[in-house]
Amino acid sequence: MIKILDRFGLKIRYYNLMKTPKITLEQWMAFKTIVETGTYGKAAELMNKSQSSVSYVMSKLEEQLPTPVLRVEGRKTVLTEAGEVLYRRAVKLLETAKEIEQLASCLSQGWETTISINADSIVPIPPILQAVENFSTQSPLTRITLLESTLSGTDENILARQADLVLTAHIPPGFSGRQITSVSLNPVVHVNHLLARTRSSLSRNDLLLHRQIVLRDTGRKRTQDAGWLESEQRLTVSSFDQAIQAIERGLGFGFVPLHLVQEMVNQNQFVILDVENIPKQNISIYLISTAITAEGPAIELMKDLLKKRFDRNT
Repeated sequence: MIKILDRFGLKIRYYNLMKTPKITLEQWMAFKTIVETGTYGKAAELMNKSQSSVSYVMSKLEEQLPTPVLRVEGRKTVLTEAGEVLYRRAVKLLETAKEIEQLASCLSQGWETTISINADSIVPIPPILQAVENFSTQSPLTRITLLESTLSGTDENILARQADLVLTAHIPPGFSGRQITSVSLNPVVHVNHLLARTRSSLSRNDLLLHRQIVLRDTGRKRTQDAGWLESEQRLTVSSFDQAIQAIERGLGFGFVPLHLVQEMVNQNQFVILDVENIPKQNISIYLISTAITAEGPAIELMKDLLKKRFDRNT
């Protein structure tokens, strides 16, 4: 039992939380429709019922309430102060009931209630978010988790099946994937950095004289040093965002996906270095499903949307 204060009657009432509600969803729907149409006649027409049946349903609802929720003004039916409060709650209640029915329908079809996507930090995020937006219009009740990892951390997440779908530059043994895009990885520095002032082609040794910004491997069992040229000066960061900020401050050079710095290159803030024997890298990105058995409809839909979005952004 719980004791609450009735804000309109200022009376203490007791309600049993386990008691079945007396007002049905049909009654709340009639109430909502009358409010939104303004008359019983229009509400009856919209609900495909007779006006007398709508009036009866509404009268039964009002019998269960301690205070009036509707009043007549001219030819229109409008809300009382209490009715305004209950109308907002009724709308939420009906939306929740509809969602429950949709969820039950999805579950009966084997539709997954959650999906997790793991994107390696080198992968462009906008196409993924666009795919999620498209997915949500078709499956608004499916919860989506977006994870980020780097280098061997991505491999470990695939092997441990910590995500349903993985976008990665490397396919571990025992898995298969489809290439959906490629990422250009380039050595860049700030325009005021000493390396940017060199007009001729640089050598590997030229780079070794300067600090390199290196991305930390998120793997626990092993670490990779992909892209590290073994510079004596090294700054290890946790994300490409941090790497870009360090490069912007002139702290060193780093190998960064072009899509993350293209605007800065266009604005002559960053310079792509021309280094002998270190060509610009185009890294293939693959979409991997970690499902052991057949994929459900939600994962199939997400896979299709991801492929389409990356195709459009290629």
